[in-house]
Amino acid sequence: MTRREWLAGTAVAGALGAQTAGPKNTVVSSENGLRACEVAIAYLARGKDTLDAVIAGVNVNEEDPNDTSVGYGGLPNEQGVVELDACVMHGPTRRAGSVASLRGVKTPSKVARLVMEETDHIMLVGEGALRFAKSYGFKEEDLLTGKSRLAWLVWKRSLRDGSGHNNWTDGLDAPGRPSAALKVAFPEADEETLAWAVEQVLRPPTGTINCLALNRKGEISGVTTTSGLAWKIPGRVGDSPILGAGLWVDQDVGAAGSTGRGEENIRIAGAHTIVENMRHGMNPKAACLDALKRVARNFADDRARLEQFDLNFYALRKDGEYAAAALWDTRRRGGRMVRTKFAVNVDGSGRLEDTAFLLSRA
Repeated sequence: MTRREWLAGTAVAGALGAQTAGPKNTVVSSENGLRACEVAIAYLARGKDTLDAVIAGVNVNEEDPNDTSVGYGGLPNEQGVVELDACVMHGPTRRAGSVASLRGVKTPSKVARLVMEETDHIMLVGEGALRFAKSYGFKEEDLLTGKSRLAWLVWKRSLRDGSGHNNWTDGLDAPGRPSAALKVAFPEADEETLAWAVEQVLRPPTGTINCLALNRKGEISGVTTTSGLAWKIPGRVGDSPILGAGLWVDQDVGAAGSTGRGEENIRIAGAHTIVENMRHGMNPKAACLDALKRVARNFADDRARLEQFDLNFYALRKDGEYAAAALWDTRRRGGRMVRTKFAVNVDGSGRLEDTAFLLSRA
């Protein structure tokens, strides 16, 4: 073999290798999904379906009583009842399922998958969703933990009518810090837990988990699951179970999802918008930022009004490129501002990365 023939053969082999390399196993999630990403990657490494992977991942959060934004232990509605929402999308079969205002079942993501696989419907809600879940053997149980119940009772004590009256308290305490009256009312709660409960009252969280997975074959799926806005009106549904808002998967392009203020995301069909942006050539970061710009335009770019909420987007393209973007660069945690992050795991290497952002609180 001549040197020229060897070089030509090497070039061809390199080109073929580049063509067949394909994407890596990749999972992207909201910041509370670091462990979920780890579980999902393990599923992908064993050759499991991408939807199996993301559902197994978010089940970690749904079953964790200390994650008060999802599943068991989620913060309840104004009546003290936990209502859960979730949706799933499976790229290879281009199918989807969703549940909303589901009570008494820890893992709404699993019920959403059953809606996809066992019915010709897309969404079931409320009592109908619960009956459907129970027909497949799901156990109905109380999802309100002692910690979440404490936060709800502290919230009830913070309510006042126009005259400052509240039937749930003697009127001696006010939100802002764990007062002496709160300590007397909840003697079993330590200082840290009471401070946490007060923080939930002052700034009702909208926590959620979104998880997107891509395997080496280029197959992609996603799930979003939540307990929704704390102290919401019973029956309120945010963006998480709304296909095209809280989640969108297109096997030809990629996937996107969201956490944060659901009402503002619904108004721009955020996840669908991001995927369409990627279809038309935007990279995941630019696609997410464009969606956030649409949200800001709905408020005439008024920073004072935009300060009242946050919204986060996550995107995973079919070739493995990913990104996340937030409306604001920082968010409040435990009384201080911290950098907004998201979770990612590529072939077993998991980490938190900084999100891109539209606006800076600085």
